[in-house]
Amino acid sequence: MKSNIKYLVPPAVAVAMALALGPGCKPSGGNATIQYDASPVSKGSIIEYVTASGSLSNLVSVDVGCQVSGKIMKMYVDYNSSVKKDQLVAEIDQTTYKASLRQAEGELASAKADLLLKEQNFKRKTILVPKKAASQSDLDTASAELDQAKATVQMRDAALETAKANLGYCTITAPVDGVVLARKVDIGQTVNAAMNTPILFTIAEDMTKMNISATVSEADIGQVRNGQSVDFTVDAFPDETFHGVVKQVRRSPTTTQNVVTYETIIAVENPELKLFPGMTAELSIFVAQRTNAIVIPNTALRYAPPEHASYEQEPPKKLQRSQRLVYTLGQDKSKLKPIVIKVGISDGSQTEVVEGLKEGDMIVTSTLSGVKKTSSGGGPPPHP
Repeated sequence: MKSNIKYLVPPAVAVAMALALGPGCKPSGGNATIQYDASPVSKGSIIEYVTASGSLSNLVSVDVGCQVSGKIMKMYVDYNSSVKKDQLVAEIDQTTYKASLRQAEGELASAKADLLLKEQNFKRKTILVPKKAASQSDLDTASAELDQAKATVQMRDAALETAKANLGYCTITAPVDGVVLARKVDIGQTVNAAMNTPILFTIAEDMTKMNISATVSEADIGQVRNGQSVDFTVDAFPDETFHGVVKQVRRSPTTTQNVVTYETIIAVENPELKLFPGMTAELSIFVAQRTNAIVIPNTALRYAPPEHASYEQEPPKKLQRSQRLVYTLGQDKSKLKPIVIKVGISDGSQTEVVEGLKEGDMIVTSTLSGVKKTSSGGGPPPHP
């Protein structure tokens, strides 16, 4: 027995179901219109920089050491002390070296006395040999002893000069004008110069001129040249921009975790002495500038249309290395028009367009997250 059962839906429920099916469901026979976010192509100025980081250092830093061993008896300078060339900065205990000097003086005096005796003996032998009062062998022996005495005097004289020099090394002086950056010993500390030269101080010769040793990646080093201007900041003065000039691009590579970088030296003026050695600098190296150029946002270069996008014409399948593909809005705003362009310099957020676009073109930068739905049937959905 066949039965026909009909379900009657109250009007209020029907309205609720229609609202639920509205924007979230696509009715039969409907189609979707994609909306795009586009901005007009404009003209403006653009500056390209190469970014890098580095650390500040002095042009010349001199390590002041000592050439003799002993106890530090006096120190006349400390951190940040200004010094002049040949200024006394420290003294080492001189007791041992004064004794060595006196010993050397005595040994030299003894050698000179022996030399005088040998000279007199040689003169006597030269007189006695012709008179047959001494043999030729005696004369030869006297001559050899005289030469040996002369050599001994030379050695003792050299030993005396060494003793004087060692005593002088007990007095440490500044080799250059500058500022003391580091003091590495204290009064009473014993330094040993037997194996190597102990470092007592580090003196920066001129703090008003400094260098930045920056690391530039291999992808950017081809754009860096001597003489380019550089802007940089340091954490100590975050609101202030300092300036420098590229001084040297070193060709020796450094590889760290498969990343190749090249050392670049930046010359910096520091007249107010705000910058300290060792500060980290974030640099922007000026590469190029364009005025009144056609520029587009970099988001347009990265934009990829959705799979179901419509085009006024098919995009090209292959591009040359110097070409990029962007999209503008066609006459039908729901369709994209692919454009092949050539680009110039970029500042990281905008890029210069050398060929392919003109001012006022609507360049697409993204697909809107919301999609506008249109229904071909119209009216509310049917009741079940």
